[in-house]
Amino acid sequence: MPEHSPDPHTPYAPYMRVLDALAAEIEAGKIKPGEKIPSDTELVQRFGVARMTARRAVGVLRERGLVRTEWGKGTYVVGPEPASEDV
Repeated sequence: MPEHSPDPHTPYAPYMRVLDALAAEIEAGKIKPGEKIPSDTELVQRFGVARMTARRAVGVLRERGLVRTEWGKGTYVVGPEPASEDV
């Protein structure tokens, strides 16, 4: 199933609702670089989705390079890459 479809009648996967909301919060600066995003449990409660649905959304954010997960600690927003200077 494509992530975004121009057709409004195309089914919208539940993980996409979570994904879009988190990506928008990151882009708007509501969740800043270095800050922890909500846990799976918090996402399940907030969006009324299954744990695997929440994990899938976070996995896509990780694939896009927007967050990083530290095992046993949580998932954090990744900051912008430092500009490399040519020496």
